[in-house]
Amino acid sequence: MNDYGSLKQRFEAAGQEQVFAFWESLKAGERRRLADEAASIDLEEVNRLSKRLLHNSGSNAPGLDGLEPAPHVPHPAHGGDAAVWKEAHARGAKALRDGRVAAFTVAGGQGTRLGYDAPKGTFPATPVRRISLYQVFAEKILAANRKYGVHIPWYIMTSHQNHEATQAFFDDNRFFGLAPATVSFFRQGRMPAVDFQGKIMLESKCTIALNPDGHGGALRALVRSGSVDAMEEAGIDIMSYFQVDNPLVHCIDPAFIGFHIESSAEFSSKMVPKAYPGEKLGHFCRDKEGRLVVIEYSDMPEELAEATDADGQLRFRAGNIAIHTLGRDFVRRVGSGRSQSGLPFHRADKKIATVDSRGEPIRPESPNGIKFEMFVFDALPLARDPVIVETLRPEEFSPIKNAEGVDSPETSRNDQLRQWTRWARAARVDIPCDDSGLPEFAWEVSPLFADTEGEFLNKWHGLNPKPAIESGVVLR
Repeated sequence: MNDYGSLKQRFEAAGQEQVFAFWESLKAGERRRLADEAASIDLEEVNRLSKRLLHNSGSNAPGLDGLEPAPHVPHPAHGGDAAVWKEAHARGAKALRDGRVAAFTVAGGQGTRLGYDAPKGTFPATPVRRISLYQVFAEKILAANRKYGVHIPWYIMTSHQNHEATQAFFDDNRFFGLAPATVSFFRQGRMPAVDFQGKIMLESKCTIALNPDGHGGALRALVRSGSVDAMEEAGIDIMSYFQVDNPLVHCIDPAFIGFHIESSAEFSSKMVPKAYPGEKLGHFCRDKEGRLVVIEYSDMPEELAEATDADGQLRFRAGNIAIHTLGRDFVRRVGSGRSQSGLPFHRADKKIATVDSRGEPIRPESPNGIKFEMFVFDALPLARDPVIVETLRPEEFSPIKNAEGVDSPETSRNDQLRQWTRWARAARVDIPCDDSGLPEFAWEVSPLFADTEGEFLNKWHGLNPKPAIESGVVLR
């Protein structure tokens, strides 16, 4: 930005002149940085959001009147029709062979909660090789490429904080065997934090307090980065969406894709039955207007969360695990935000590092400002014919979120071990385990060997001689 004067005037006209409070004391490079950040801000959007959300909680949760459990396609293990699943698998496999599918990973986070100072996707996730989450996903995509005779494009949404480090990690690891041209990186959007009077906050004298715009911002970022245009040019109309923290995810699931196609859906989601009423998973529901919606666990009344049906199961048991299939044209429509089709922003009161009137840093002990963020599941009621498909928790959901306790590296690695050991025991391999199915030693199955029990059985029965399953063994 060279025209600093007009930029400052725009902020003054919008009542946001405080952004340039220290302008006269800044060096040339600091001015350029502040001006570049300021120029990226949509002042009309910020002021509109401030007026709408400043004096309320910012919750856009659907109304709870007339709420019903969302219908879902049950897994064959829980009464689903195996023939219907077989047909869905064949339909999805054809779409993959036809080159209609891309993988899409939301990966803007750092490993801060894990005590890990690097992009979360670089965190070592597996029990023996200790390979990164990114390598786990890359091997799953590479295995699918070989299976379906294609090069599935992989789109990765980073953040301004971890973009360069993520790209360097892939370069250093030679893209884990994937063709570099098939992997695309783009940054998540950012929104400025505002104080409780709606004033944009400074992080320092020359930087604005900018924050990621939430996982719902992925749809805007896909459009603004040109990724949706690239997909259209390549004939891709389906995106397999997953977050970076779950090493068990089926990155490329033909059955899920097949159900999405068969329903002519624009947005489809996987669910697992909630383990207990207070589990921190959103609830898939149907609102009184008949739309599928997600009610966050924090917004769900206790009496509904704990309600049971005639079989004694939780009535609202369909938990959201952030695995979706998205239609390309739907992403373009919602991500472009035309008319009323864009996602709503939510308000989050946070402790935001800022500066005082003298430019001295402030580290607040309580919330002092507001962040604006979007949630991807808010797209569900905007979609045509959405479908919810059940998956099995032990086979597909064990995220790495916390340093210790639930959803930690230890619990996820143990769940990986249990999964591979179930597969091996199904193949009549004797592996000593405890009552939970956890083996007495660590071993590993690369996705390049198998990513499902069926694949494992086929590969294993074809091995001659068969390797001993013992401590440290890795099947590749």
